[in-house]
Amino acid sequence: MKRTHANFLIIGSGIAGLFYALKVAKYGKVIIVTKDKKEESNTRYAQGGIAAVWDMSHDSIEKHIEDTIIAGAGLNDEKIVRMVVSEGPKRVKELIELGARFDKIDNEHYDLAKEGGHTEKRILHYKDITGWEIERTLLEAALKHPNIQILENHFTIDIITQHHLGEIVTSQRTDIECYGAYVLNKLNNEIITVLSNVTVIATGGIGQAYAVTTNPSIATGDGIAMFYRAKGLVKDMEFIQFHPTALYEGKTNEQSFLITEAIRGFGAILRNKSGEAFMKKYDEREELAPRDIVARAIDNEMKIHGSDHVYLDCRHLDRKEFIDHFPNIYNKCMSIGIDPFVDMIPVAPAMHYLCGGIQVDKDGRTSIQRVYAIGECACTGLHGANRLASNSLLEALVFAHNAAEHSIISFNNYIIPDGIPDWNAEGTSHPEEMVLITQARKELQQIMTAYVGIVRSSVRLKRAWDRLELLYQENEALYEKTTVNQPICELRNLICIAYLITKHALRRKKSIGLHYIIDEK
Repeated sequence: MKRTHANFLIIGSGIAGLFYALKVAKYGKVIIVTKDKKEESNTRYAQGGIAAVWDMSHDSIEKHIEDTIIAGAGLNDEKIVRMVVSEGPKRVKELIELGARFDKIDNEHYDLAKEGGHTEKRILHYKDITGWEIERTLLEAALKHPNIQILENHFTIDIITQHHLGEIVTSQRTDIECYGAYVLNKLNNEIITVLSNVTVIATGGIGQAYAVTTNPSIATGDGIAMFYRAKGLVKDMEFIQFHPTALYEGKTNEQSFLITEAIRGFGAILRNKSGEAFMKKYDEREELAPRDIVARAIDNEMKIHGSDHVYLDCRHLDRKEFIDHFPNIYNKCMSIGIDPFVDMIPVAPAMHYLCGGIQVDKDGRTSIQRVYAIGECACTGLHGANRLASNSLLEALVFAHNAAEHSIISFNNYIIPDGIPDWNAEGTSHPEEMVLITQARKELQQIMTAYVGIVRSSVRLKRAWDRLELLYQENEALYEKTTVNQPICELRNLICIAYLITKHALRRKKSIGLHYIIDEK
């Protein structure tokens, strides 16, 4: 299968990619490319839930809109916020109709939770593994559809544009088109040319750019990086959300276990090394302040006390209700010798979510024709300078729906030109020293964590810029002579992502939302 064709090529198998696939599948052939197992995605690890106005007797669309804009420091696109919040409940109902099981109080009412930044209870959830439940629901439906083919263990190297036909392509061009992608079959090292009328980038997050992250190892920003290399427009990459409460186990370069902020909505209290409840010093909303405020407060308390973590105190909570609501978290804590009703849980911030990404319109359309971007890799305007908790899954559903509606109308009009070449690996060889790649990846993560983290300065950002330039030059030289493989491609993508984050952070001189700079000008 050196060359194949699809009407719809989807890169990524999380909530956005799968929901889109199910929407378009009856209109043509769908190929979903995923670089690991089909179920492995950021979606799978979402704990808290999905925010949607459900109980109109206590909640309203206007309240959810206001909460979203307050959390986003007013940098949100209000039209997009209104669209997502208004249409979101319809999309969630579709998810339920597909078989998603959200927790209920009784047959009539859902058990709605409250999280940081929300003024009302509006979070639908399944225990503390909501993402797992959504991924299960969508995958089961996709696997039953005869028009959907899922290519597991296939890594997308680059999208195909006029550049591959020998034309000069620059970011100033407004007529860049995409004709598919080059995809590496990891099992036999064959590179497939996948031609497609429409290409959807749904590759999720960029967490592996940092040493400590809640994201899985696959979150290397591949979609954003390949889109940027193709001269597409990206936006707001400086807005990196650090989840305030990841379980602290003293490890780096491994996925951190997330302690959902729904636990703080349930009544857990943050305490510093001295046992003091400190959030009242930073915000009147205390534990339920938006994530950027809580993460900076924890970071400051750690620096004041010279500690690597703070504590989440659950000892006063009802044991049975806690275990019913958070069985995954309870089991994880017990497995490492922490009884949440005897011991406080050590927590520290970890890179969690990117609010920026590929610039899109309300239909998920990008600056490159025939390409849509949906999910975390897209910058839609919903989040502004900081994401409101549990809005991301809602955003993915709404934009997957809109992108599907738009591409269904247009995909048959797109002609794929003749003469698109297969991948050219001439003059390359297998890398002799993989240590060069693994060490460079660790170095990049340390640079980003130390210099482009929760609190920034112009000096730190400049130092990151200089170090990244050297890494870029070294890796590009290695890439040019190396037969493509996943590790070197991921490193290449992470360097690109780190460059974009740092570039955008240097450009924004004032603190706002997730971008906090101590020497703002």
